[in-house]
Amino acid sequence: MQAYSAAVTSRNPDTHWPRWRALAGACIAIALALPQAAWAQADLSPCRVPGIRTEVQCGVLQRALDPARPGGIRIDIHYVVVPALARRKLPDPVFLLAGGPGQSAVSVAPMVAQQMSRLNNRRDLVFVDQRGTGKSAPLMCAEDRAGTLAEQLDTGRRDARLRQCLAELQKLPYGDLRFFTTTLAMQDVDAVRQALGVARINLVGASYGTRAALEYMRQFPQAVRRSVIDGVAPPDMMLPASASSDNQAAFDALLAACEGDADCQRRYPGLRADWAALLARLPQDVVAAHPLTGQAQPLRLTREAVLGSVRAPLYAPALASALPYAVQQAARGHYEALLGLSTLLGARGPNRLAEGMHFSVVCAEDQAIPGQAASAPGADFGNAFAELYQRTCAYWPRGTVPAAFYSVPTSAAPVLVLSGGLDPVTPPRHGQRVAQALGERARHVVVPNAGHGVMNLGCLRDVLFRFVDAALDADASAVEANCAAAIPRPPAFVPVQPVPPGTP
Repeated sequence: MQAYSAAVTSRNPDTHWPRWRALAGACIAIALALPQAAWAQADLSPCRVPGIRTEVQCGVLQRALDPARPGGIRIDIHYVVVPALARRKLPDPVFLLAGGPGQSAVSVAPMVAQQMSRLNNRRDLVFVDQRGTGKSAPLMCAEDRAGTLAEQLDTGRRDARLRQCLAELQKLPYGDLRFFTTTLAMQDVDAVRQALGVARINLVGASYGTRAALEYMRQFPQAVRRSVIDGVAPPDMMLPASASSDNQAAFDALLAACEGDADCQRRYPGLRADWAALLARLPQDVVAAHPLTGQAQPLRLTREAVLGSVRAPLYAPALASALPYAVQQAARGHYEALLGLSTLLGARGPNRLAEGMHFSVVCAEDQAIPGQAASAPGADFGNAFAELYQRTCAYWPRGTVPAAFYSVPTSAAPVLVLSGGLDPVTPPRHGQRVAQALGERARHVVVPNAGHGVMNLGCLRDVLFRFVDAALDADASAVEANCAAAIPRPPAFVPVQPVPPGTP
């Protein structure tokens, strides 16, 4: 570049300026036209996505189910581009990698597009339905129609449903479930990037989407401009076994927080004793009101069911704030609050997970890794959750995972690593380890009082925007994020007391 600049500037500017001005104008015109030309290659068409007010662009890309057999079965990879609002948009779009595994990126596009509206001013937002999700060769199991609480908690019924689901999925034209790994899915994502004619992209991944982002960064480092990974699930964390110790840590922290808060301690004294007493009498035949219908129903309450009811609300501190009340009530024989909390985060309808893709990924990538010991189980949470997956993975088809998948290479591009201090499944210990592996270009920000997923909390939206939007890598890495420490922990839930009749 220095030699070329010297050659240009050594000429007489008065003589050659008109020629150079014309050439510069032509280059600018070509540069401004590149995104539109690239889109034409991508075979995009105007479409509408429910929840997004403006017209977007929908695309479909055909990919080989098995890359080793390019002439074999092919699948359609569906994606949506939410165009930048500005005429002179920036050339590096933001690619959103969804969680789960099993979540459709397009299904969350309306919410994410709103949350990232500032980025969308000058950058396209791209949502690729990963193979096995959404409309991309979906691996959906029939929705669980369990009506009673007893049916919902019956693990035998769950196993029979999954076996039936597997049998149905294997009848599909693309029913070889060995080819739905993260590695192959990220090759699809890069094919979309190439079809769009984009040189570099910004990655934003949450939960399982962080693993997807790390795998994309490993395979295609030259195509990554910036990455934001929120709630880091490293490729070698061995879910769901690691969840036991992380669940335990989050629940112990909740008990300790209640003991350290005068109001919580006054309202829920002896919370640890209540919890121990509840677990000690399980399994137990009980009668509880259904959280949705209010109908009293008999059920066999197991330790596994109680732990699952605690695990779900721990993801969101606002819900976890009700756990002291729910545990106290359950210890007194009233189980409605505990069972009700466990249903609040369940995704139904279009946002539910593609279970076939979920188990194809977890069974291939998260079982025993040679030479690595699993995390020690939590004292209360034990191995019950992991055993559910072990039973399923014993018969579920497993794809081939390259040994390099479990490594995290040094990143040449800036990476913003986000963790919630109260996260029960991807706590800061995982984010810190990945940040160290990524090297000096990675910055780890911990939000002490946040749960699973922090990028949409208050000031963190601005942090994400400024990190991606910064023109220079050094400025991106230096973005101020101290505001994260000011986010408070929700106080313990206080039930509303009925007003006595006749009270003014």
